[in-house]
Amino acid sequence: MSVKLRQDVLTNARRIVIKLGSQLLTNAKGELDTRYMSRIADQVSELIQDGRQVTLVSSGAIAMGRKMLKLERRPKDVGVLQAVASVGQTGLMDRWHDFFKKHDLHAAQMLLTRDDIEDRNRYLNIRNCIGELHEIGGVPIINENDTVSVAELRFGDNDVLAALVANALGAEALILLSVVDGLHDDNDQPLDRVDDVNAVRAHIRQGTSTMGTGGMVTKLEAARMVTDAGEVAVIANGRTPNVIRRLMSGEKLGTVFMPRPRRLGQRQRWIGQAVRPAGTLAVDDGAVKALTQQGRSLLATGITDVVGQYKKGDVVVVRDGRGHEVARGLINYDSDETRVIMGKKTSQFEALLGRSAYTEVVHRDNLVITSAV
Repeated sequence: MSVKLRQDVLTNARRIVIKLGSQLLTNAKGELDTRYMSRIADQVSELIQDGRQVTLVSSGAIAMGRKMLKLERRPKDVGVLQAVASVGQTGLMDRWHDFFKKHDLHAAQMLLTRDDIEDRNRYLNIRNCIGELHEIGGVPIINENDTVSVAELRFGDNDVLAALVANALGAEALILLSVVDGLHDDNDQPLDRVDDVNAVRAHIRQGTSTMGTGGMVTKLEAARMVTDAGEVAVIANGRTPNVIRRLMSGEKLGTVFMPRPRRLGQRQRWIGQAVRPAGTLAVDDGAVKALTQQGRSLLATGITDVVGQYKKGDVVVVRDGRGHEVARGLINYDSDETRVIMGKKTSQFEALLGRSAYTEVVHRDNLVITSAV
């Protein structure tokens, strides 16, 4: 049962990220449901008045733009989607501004792209800005910057964006509100608690809504990212009356996802989750043991293959001989140099590269174990 986890973590969480999807924020006509948004603002304001720091990740710009431009269907062309999002984002924020103003709070817009998350300085600036907004009575409302995000407009989905924001802030809880009651089992009954995200992926149903791009696949990925970092995630039905109040008071609603015992530090979260890997290193069993059981750095002797082109300082994935991900880390060599030294001893590096070299290919301080250990 999840009662203890909900009581211990959700009732005491001080930093919370809440994600609201497009389908949740719209009515049967495909228009923004302003009454619902107002109720959400009321509940969020109560949490803030209780001393909690709440960050919203809000979809709805394209849905709002469709309404404002009187479009019957969601456009498929990327350029048109960008234009519709640009129009709709202003209307979306106007609504949030009005609803939070009633509580003497200020809606604060933040539009992010993948580059903002992957650039270390911008990543830290985002975290610092959100922290300051909480101090001055602002409610950070984050959305992907659809107007410039060309790669299908997505991080993958706002679910993933919400998880990245939660990890950047060190939020104790990520609440993913949708139009379903949580993750369902094979008998179509909601699961109360999930201990291992990977073990329940078979329960997911493919497909997305007509208003958004996400589905249970991206929600599970978001839950995995947050729980891997050592925090709690919840998927719940956002249409349940007073859902936020009830969740944060520990009531049994939706599906709660158990965190891993070890809590990742902020830099580990950035390396292990925020940055897309530029390449892959295959390693032997001895290297896997050294990394996962002995806490050592990755040496060239254990590398068996190099895939991709990358620069020194990029994030790479480390995989075992069966292709399973073991770790991610910042690499000390570019891909061409790694191919030259893989399988070799450190004493050979200078002769092979024609210069002095690092002992480690990936230092343990720049390495995050991503497999279940």
